Amino acid sequence: MADLNRVRVWADALITLHLDDSWSFGFDNAKTRAGLCNFTKKRITVSRYLAARFEDDDIHQTLLHEVAHAVAGPHAGHGPKWKAIAKELGYEGGRLHDGPVATEFAPWVGTCPAGHVIHRYRRPTRPMACGRCSRRYDPAHAISWVKRG
Repeated sequence: MADLNRVRVWADALITLHLDDSWSFGFDNAKTRAGLCNFTKKRITVSRYLAARFEDDDIHQTLLHEVAHAVAGPHAGHGPKWKAIAKELGYEGGRLHDGPVATEFAPWVGTCPAGHVIHRYRRPTRPMACGRCSRRYDPAHAISWVKRG
């Protein structure tokens, strides 16, 4: 598990090394994404919830990913320019976070008839079927939702 103080030191060092003084770092309350590069505020953030679960290498890769976005600019997305910069910085991951999410904070928990559990952070607005049990909507695989108290 990554130490949040150490994550801040790494982030500040990467920003100092690759960006100008107008950029800053902080932690946010995201539960499903690892990091964010906000071009408007010139701020890179990392989820405090996910940082507390990740190993040091995973958090370092997240920071490299977001710094690459800042260097590449707001219109680069995950395209060739961003990929080249990310590789040059030492980023080894893909374009999206695929690690654990903070499911214990999800207020909605759904269960299909086969027992598969699904977590949602927003109230489901329409009937859903379990994607693991059926490729299309099938009422036999409908998910029943419960709001945590």
